[in-house]
Amino acid sequence: MASTLPDRSTPPEPAAVRPFHLPEVEGEDLAEGLRVRSLFRGEIPLVSACLLLDSGETTVPFETAGLAVLTGDALAGGTARRDAGALARALEALGVTLRVSTGWDATTLTLTCLADRFDEALEILAEVVLEPAFPESEVERIRAQRLAAIRQRRMEPSLQIEDECDRILFPVGHPYHRPLSGEPETVGALARGDALAFAEARYRPGRSGLVVVGDLRADEVLAKAESVFGAWKGVADEAPGFPEPVPASRRPVILVDRPGAVQSELRIGLPGPSRGEPDEAALEVGNAILGGAFTSRLNLKLREEKGFTYGVRSRFAMRRLGGSFVIGTSVQREVTIAALSEALETFERFVREGPTEEEVVRARDYLAGVFPLRMETGAQLAARIAELLIYDLPMDYHHQYRDRIRAVTVEDVRLAMAARLAPERAPAVVLGDAATLREGLEALGVGRVEVRAG
Repeated sequence: MASTLPDRSTPPEPAAVRPFHLPEVEGEDLAEGLRVRSLFRGEIPLVSACLLLDSGETTVPFETAGLAVLTGDALAGGTARRDAGALARALEALGVTLRVSTGWDATTLTLTCLADRFDEALEILAEVVLEPAFPESEVERIRAQRLAAIRQRRMEPSLQIEDECDRILFPVGHPYHRPLSGEPETVGALARGDALAFAEARYRPGRSGLVVVGDLRADEVLAKAESVFGAWKGVADEAPGFPEPVPASRRPVILVDRPGAVQSELRIGLPGPSRGEPDEAALEVGNAILGGAFTSRLNLKLREEKGFTYGVRSRFAMRRLGGSFVIGTSVQREVTIAALSEALETFERFVREGPTEEEVVRARDYLAGVFPLRMETGAQLAARIAELLIYDLPMDYHHQYRDRIRAVTVEDVRLAMAARLAPERAPAVVLGDAATLREGLEALGVGRVEVRAG
């Protein structure tokens, strides 16, 4: 009798990539510079809005690091019209959750609501940004939370080594040299007056933007934005300058001592490109092949073949003013030296030789296939469109994304990765038990070993 079970001896052939089309992004700038962009989606009566401000941490002087994050977090503490409790109740009555997030390049305020409540929700959003009160008690509470989070971050090995890697890649005075939320000495000195002054200087319509996605037409969005933000004036102050990162002429090996640790954290990094560079698609495909996907070379070597780790990843962090490239994993202490050796060898070989045609095809199909999953909800679409404003990307950027990815060739990847990455100059950072690891790292001979206190 013939088996009724499916044949699992060979994987099925992948289907053709399904088309993915977005409606056109519409909008225009208000007289004072606020960029209003909208995308109509009428399937359900919901609206997602994202207000972005040119007030990321790269706009903060080094001596007040963490000020942009603290100011953004303190916005929910109340306005000139309502205290924190009244503001929370007003939002709750509309069924709205207001989220504030500050990164390196912008502060964003996001909300989702029913379309027929958007007018009221947008008015509250404007009130929060245009009339912040920053009560002393709320600022103090946020500052205490930030300081506790910084102390906690220093106790978490995976975060501790990320910060150490950034300190090595970027010089003193560069914002990326320190954690996004600042250092204890800078955050500890911040006060209500600092938040007020920062908001006054940087929460301005020039270079800011409002993105609305959902069941509202472009003319409705523009009219409401004009009525709420039309009197808002000014352009944020120019951000302070900072020194350019210069990669080391030879690879340093930094061993951050964590006495008695039975597990080690490994990072290999380099300064990276800004968002929107011409070779961005080739770098994205190349990174997927090297360490950005589960089937990457690094993961197949260190996890599947060697059994050193549960997973290893590489990534480009592309921001407005440069970024970084980092390979990272965690391993047991006993295999630390071997794992670092294999990671460096895999990295160097890939940049030297480039990918195969099969690897490029597989990475292109993967990236093109998962892209629509990042664009499913109105909130996701609003966030993606906000990125276009933050990084001055064209409005058809997402429409053309899959075409750009699928046009990448083997030679494109080889040239882009070789131009952007110099493995022989990439610092290797190890967080682990120095007493056990130092001798092996020195014997490995991949760079001069320097031991630092954890």
